[in-house]
Amino acid sequence: MTDSPSQAEIIDMLRQHVEAGCTDMLADAPINHFDAAPPEAAPAEMRPVEAAPEMAAPVAPIAPTQNNIDTTELAASADSLPALRAAMEDFDGCALKKTAKNTVFSDGVEGAKIMLIGEAPGQDEDRQGKPFVGASGQFLDTMLAAIGISRMENLYISNVVPWRPPGNRTPSPDEIALCQPFIARHIALAKPDMLLLVGNISNKTLLATDTGITKLRGQWQRYEADGLSISALPLLHPAYVLRRPETKADVWADLCRLKKRLAN
Repeated sequence: MTDSPSQAEIIDMLRQHVEAGCTDMLADAPINHFDAAPPEAAPAEMRPVEAAPEMAAPVAPIAPTQNNIDTTELAASADSLPALRAAMEDFDGCALKKTAKNTVFSDGVEGAKIMLIGEAPGQDEDRQGKPFVGASGQFLDTMLAAIGISRMENLYISNVVPWRPPGNRTPSPDEIALCQPFIARHIALAKPDMLLLVGNISNKTLLATDTGITKLRGQWQRYEADGLSISALPLLHPAYVLRRPETKADVWADLCRLKKRLAN
């Protein structure tokens, strides 16, 4: 007979569940679906008889649903940031939205010169409906404050993917492709002078590159889309920096480059 886990082991297991994003209860008590009896088949005399092909009624055309909508057309139809937000909140064509609590659209100052774009919301962001509000977001605020940038004054923030992937997993290529027209339109409507692209996904998606963030970081790039050409600075994701404190020196060097560009 195995020993029961100790209190320390239970706490450690719970911590792993929280870090994996397994924090939402779907029912008050667990259900053993293996004990559920399969539904009984209806008696033969009660089953509907299929019509012969020549007697079958004509099939009505299927009404288009949002699953069939091209997100490029949907995003392009928005002529303002509120209209884009409304379109994204009404859109049901992304499976991520079915497990997310909120559409994480933006935070900060609309019309700011600088727009920062991250990857996808985490648990805290999903709960609050705002990007970068968890531990990594607070660290990001601290880093940017060191060079005079604040979401309260001169920064606008969004994400490539507006819905939290279950368990904070990395969004799939299909999910990123589906959401890309939304962030492209977001940039076009926000009209920033400069982009800060945080993490691998935002850089690979918006710069159309296969180069990883550790090689791109700190090197000025150009975002080219929708007739726009905007300076873009790739930055390490604050969550990555928190996991690897030795990279703080790299982040500070990149922020100094940003501060120098802003001073010109």
